[in-house]
Amino acid sequence: MDQSDFEIFCVASPGLEPILMAEARAAGFPDARYQPGGVTFRGAWVDVWRANLTLRGATRILVRIGEFRAFHLAQLDKRARKFPWGDTLRPDVPVKVDVTTNRKSKIYHAGAAAQRIEKALSEAHGIQISKEAEVTVKCRIDDNLCTFSLDTSGESLHKRGHKLGIGKAPMRETLASLFLRACDFTGDEPVLDPMCGSGTFVIEAAEIATGLFPGRSRSFAFEQLATFDADAWDNLRAARSPRETSARFYGSDRNAGAIDMARQNADRAGVGDLCSFATHAVADITPPDGPPGLVIVNPPYGARIGNKKLLFALYGTLGTVLKERFAGWRVGIVTSDAGLAKATGLPFEPVGAPVPHGGLKVWLFKTGPL
Repeated sequence: MDQSDFEIFCVASPGLEPILMAEARAAGFPDARYQPGGVTFRGAWVDVWRANLTLRGATRILVRIGEFRAFHLAQLDKRARKFPWGDTLRPDVPVKVDVTTNRKSKIYHAGAAAQRIEKALSEAHGIQISKEAEVTVKCRIDDNLCTFSLDTSGESLHKRGHKLGIGKAPMRETLASLFLRACDFTGDEPVLDPMCGSGTFVIEAAEIATGLFPGRSRSFAFEQLATFDADAWDNLRAARSPRETSARFYGSDRNAGAIDMARQNADRAGVGDLCSFATHAVADITPPDGPPGLVIVNPPYGARIGNKKLLFALYGTLGTVLKERFAGWRVGIVTSDAGLAKATGLPFEPVGAPVPHGGLKVWLFKTGPL
């Protein structure tokens, strides 16, 4: 593996790959291209670290470390033993192996393939195998080609390290950031979420406005690899200090417990002074003083939370309040039900691709300025 130029794959929520590509290019990865399941570009290890640290919408960052053909398990075993694992893996750091196969390959049993690779790692390279390992070796066997990647993130990148309190059916931070970007939010306008739950949209918007790195408070699997340079990593993390912003970010919810969680989460993220949270119903929201901005909301869908018949009235109230009080504001609503979105009476633009969220498919319904 060329340590200075290899393929880096950023996993995205299906349906949002073009949005993550736009983020990656804006973050200084100009060659980023999207494909089903994510965004790819070429780079060196410092680019891997930077992608984990800075990309808000990526679920995890994978690194392609090599490939070979294998037509049966004995051949997989033999070639896995000769593979240069020592270039990236450390013998003192345990790993786990994850294999996916397809019907076009003669090796079709993923479990048997994983066992052969684990045996090669432990017997020929002295690398420990553990189901609890933070470092994951991924092997995709497609048309008899075994492609090996390392998961450099560890825990999913939506786990920023700040949100200890979460409500029911929370929006993941990675999804929230991509929906904000899809609504053309760049950080220089107010954002209001009238059903904010534990505050994900509000906190993400405030972090975008201040330029805080999403991965600044957590650790990553790449810190356990042979290629890790602690000094270079420390310099990278220290490369940006928060920028000043005049924008402010607002959340409200009828659940007082959720509002308490949102305040605590915002304080832990270091943006509590930019965020205002209040306990009240959707019918009572009013625009804050200052210029118009973006209202973005992830209301109940009725599939897991709430009685669907009652939700039509809730969506109707939301739409009426926004049309009457929020002239000049744009709106983004995430929901799994086009009928509920229609009940708002808002002038939505054509929707994009569906996005998986919590076992459902959701769409972003958005408007221009009201």
